[in-house]
Amino acid sequence: MSRYDALDLTPPWKRGTPVPEVPAERDLVVEEAATGFCGAVVRCERTAEGFTVTLEDRHGRLRVFPLVPRGFLVDGRPVTLVRPRAAAPAPAGPRLTASGSIAVEGARARVALPSRIYVEGRHDAELVERVWGDDLRVEGVVVEYLEGVDDLPAIVADFGPEPGRRLGVLVDHLVPGSKESRIAERVTGDHVLVVGHPFIDIWQAVKPASVGIPAWPDVPRGEDWKLGTCRRLGWPDDTAAAWKRVLASVRSYRDLDPALLGRVEELIDFVTQASGSTRS
Repeated sequence: MSRYDALDLTPPWKRGTPVPEVPAERDLVVEEAATGFCGAVVRCERTAEGFTVTLEDRHGRLRVFPLVPRGFLVDGRPVTLVRPRAAAPAPAGPRLTASGSIAVEGARARVALPSRIYVEGRHDAELVERVWGDDLRVEGVVVEYLEGVDDLPAIVADFGPEPGRRLGVLVDHLVPGSKESRIAERVTGDHVLVVGHPFIDIWQAVKPASVGIPAWPDVPRGEDWKLGTCRRLGWPDDTAAAWKRVLASVRSYRDLDPALLGRVEELIDFVTQASGSTRS
């Protein structure tokens, strides 16, 4: 090859203008070039289709976009968003659990307390375990699931709550006037606490941005909520696989809606009172 073959003879005005690469750091305000959607970066993550960035506009609306070359504008200028570099190691300090509590290093799981926490279904129990599992083992609190609350009065009577043997119950869609609220009123007492969240299903307690979706879809009454959600999100009609996807997106309490966080913390405090709790 001669030295002339190595020359770039393309006229400068025909060469593509390079654009800067900008890390998709949280709170960076960008505009998606194709749609004009403008918002702050909420999350940058790997998905099955590749890396995506979630933006939140000033109205709180969320949109998810793929990271593609020259796909965004910053201050009106084209940029290529790239994954932010890994953060530097945090200064040494107490390790926190996924719930945000200070971890009790070297502690063995306690013998289970007589008290219990009941939740409605298996997904509820798995989500509670994912975030509060370390705390529950240290405190000796067992979580069981009911598969619905219609038989809750009989279940409570069979449990036999009394001083030192408390029962906490987490109920889905506990809103005024609902069937669930009427059942809760029948069983609540000195040694039974029933609390609930407003969501139709526990999936909705996971922040949409954490899952990588703009929002949880509206599913008409009478349609299976989980299947309807999968179809509206373009996911396969496989609710077990969909739940694995949702659960895998939860890394800590920050991925959950505060409406659920407060209720679970309330239940743990209720069943561990006077038990020498080590929670911080």
